[in-house]
Order: sequence, then C-alpha cells, then structure tokens
Amino acid sequence: MTQDARRPFGRVLTAMVTPMHADGSLDLDGAARLAAYLVDEQSNDALVINGTTGESPTTTNAEKENLLRAVLEAVGDRAQVVAGVGTSSTQHTIELAEQAEKVGAHGLLVVAPYYNRPPQSGVLAHFRAVADSTGLPLLVYDIPKRTGIEVMTDTMVRLAEHPRIVGVKDAKGDLSATSWVLKRTDLAYYSGDDPMTLPLLAVGGVGVVGTSSHLTGVGTRQMIDAFERGDLAEALRLHQQLLPLFTGIFRSPGTILVKAAMNVRGLPAGIVRSPLVDATEAEVAQLRVDCADAGLPL
Repeated sequence: MTQDARRPFGRVLTAMVTPMHADGSLDLDGAARLAAYLVDEQSNDALVINGTTGESPTTTNAEKENLLRAVLEAVGDRAQVVAGVGTSSTQHTIELAEQAEKVGAHGLLVVAPYYNRPPQSGVLAHFRAVADSTGLPLLVYDIPKRTGIEVMTDTMVRLAEHPRIVGVKDAKGDLSATSWVLKRTDLAYYSGDDPMTLPLLAVGGVGVVGTSSHLTGVGTRQMIDAFERGDLAEALRLHQQLLPLFTGIFRSPGTILVKAAMNVRGLPAGIVRSPLVDATEAEVAQLRVDCADAGLPL
C-alpha cells in the first residue's frame, strides 16, 4: 500500500456495517467477506471498522477486537483498516486505541466526546491524550449533530500541531469553518457526509468516509478522480447521479438501510441490534427507488 501524506488513508473509505447473525452475535466470516467486497468491488482504499455505522455503541471491547482481527486478516494487506475508538470517556478511548494498535490497525478514528459536552479545553486535552497514547495516525471526527459539541476552528488548529493527528472526518456541515482550518493547517479533510463530498473537495478536501459507499464506492471514486483531473462537469454529473443514494441512505439511520441493501444483494449484513430496528418493507421499497434513481438498482 502506497502512502500519500496529503491523503493518509486514500480517497475512498467506507464506514463498514458489522454483519450479525440472526441471534445478534457477530458474523466474523461475513465481516471478512463484506470487507473484501468493499475493497475489491467498491474501490475502497480503506475501511473504518467499529464506527457508528458499525454499531459500535452496542458492541463490547472484545467484539471490537475480534472484528478488527477478522477484517485485517481479510484485507489488511491491500487496504488500510482504521479503527473507530472514540467514546465519551478519555480513558476508555485510550484503552480502545491501545487495543486497536496491538491488533494491527493502520489508523484511528476518534469522535469528539459526546453527551457530556466538555469545553474546548477538554476537547483539546482529550484528543491529545489519545494521540499521545498510540503510535497510530488519527482522524478527528467532528459531527456536532450527534455529539452535541463541535471542534472549533482554533481547537482544530491546535490539534494539528500533534504529529499523529493527521486529518479530520468532517460532518460539521460548515464549509466556512472547514476552509479556515484548511487555510491554517495541513490536516487531510475527509467528508463525513456523503452529499458534501464534492463541495468539500472544492475547498481542499481529499476524500470521503462514506456510508452510501457500500453501494456507490466505484462512482464516488470516479467523481473524486474527475474533480482532481479538472473535469468538473463530469464530477458534477456523477455527484448528481449518485445524489439519491448520498442522501437516501440516511432516510433512516444509515446502518439500517445499508444492512437492508446488503441483505437484498445477498451480501453479509444480517440484523441490527437494539435500539436500532430493521428496515420496514416500505423503507426497503423506497431504498430500491433511490438505488434505481442513482443508476444502481438493487
């Protein structure tokens, strides 16, 4: 795997769902097969394992470790595997980061501490402590609509001073704030909101950590490649073609509809764990419409 300092994890990453059996236990063989599909058939440079889309709030530390091992064994020789380790506890996050590094993960995704809403000084200390605890490169995940706090521009600039904090998964939806960070740092910005990928590229972003990319990975890569070679018309055409899935996959929480789509396609996914609930027939019907509108019929 070649490394590019400007985009440390490549262009296209998918936050992978966690396949489960009918009884709710992890389907590790299925996870290996799904990871291979995403890398070999959906053009992913890297996968994020144990993120929110992977139902990390409902999996144990041991399950997280076993899942990482299965995916690394399946695709770790040809794609990077990034471990989601963020929690609302700094110490627990450090424990998960150390576990991921020991297993062999290539990088970490750390979401801003959620629910307890620390001040920016606490946010800064949290990320620095995690980065200090590991030798792995780290992406800061900024998603205020879920966490209840944002990582403010000055905080992000100070985080960029840490040698292992290399980038951001940006789901803030504030291109002005993003632009200021990009102007003041060398952080690699990945879109954390599928329909914002093309706009983010326009202000200096390098790729996407996607959810719809379980289905749109090839087209998303083509869109990014078109933008980077200066074919803006083609990039816009692909953005608009894929828009029904970029947005439609979030009609319900993305995990629910991605698992529904994978199940329809005969790929490993299975059920979701409570408090999520499996897609209804009406939701699957609408998903089929969205897929057809994007030129990727189920």
